[in-house]
Amino acid sequence: LSQLEYGKVTKLGGEACYQYIIKGIELAMAGLVDAVTTGPIHKEAINLAGHHYAGHTEIFAEKTKTRDYCMMLIDNDFRVAHVTTHIAYSQVPQYIKKERILNVIKLTHHAVARLGVLEPKIGVAGLNPHAGDGGLFGREEIEEIIPAVQVAQNMGMNVEGPVPPDTVFVKLRGGLYDAVVVMYH
Repeated sequence: LSQLEYGKVTKLGGEACYQYIIKGIELAMAGLVDAVTTGPIHKEAINLAGHHYAGHTEIFAEKTKTRDYCMMLIDNDFRVAHVTTHIAYSQVPQYIKKERILNVIKLTHHAVARLGVLEPKIGVAGLNPHAGDGGLFGREEIEEIIPAVQVAQNMGMNVEGPVPPDTVFVKLRGGLYDAVVVMYH
């Protein structure tokens, strides 16, 4: 422990961070804890230590052999799930696909229901300003997001979207949604 340098990105610090995450996963998988809560990690340090992950989400998915997953940030009733995580903003549009969006909507619905909300109302954010404004500011809403929302609605989920990204959080905070699905982290 005395070898760790406070405030510096180091291989040793990255290894320690990675091992703490692994231990938490092992404890949960063994049934010794009910949940694992994580704080911020320094991804550069973890990568310096030879563990090539973009973040917690990817570590948890691999180590638990989970194929379908997403990251959800929660603060009381403020729940936000991400379609993409840990990629450059310039790459986000290429990952905004109907199948992935629908999968995240389903995962979010299931997770919020497990948290005790019987029929979760989920808002789905658009990617572009004004949720694309009918294609004026991008086609992702028309070609990918709306079709995913429609399939989720046809499956019986209470889903609305795409909602302009700059207002979806106001609606969440106001209690209009139990969770929101956003396109990027």
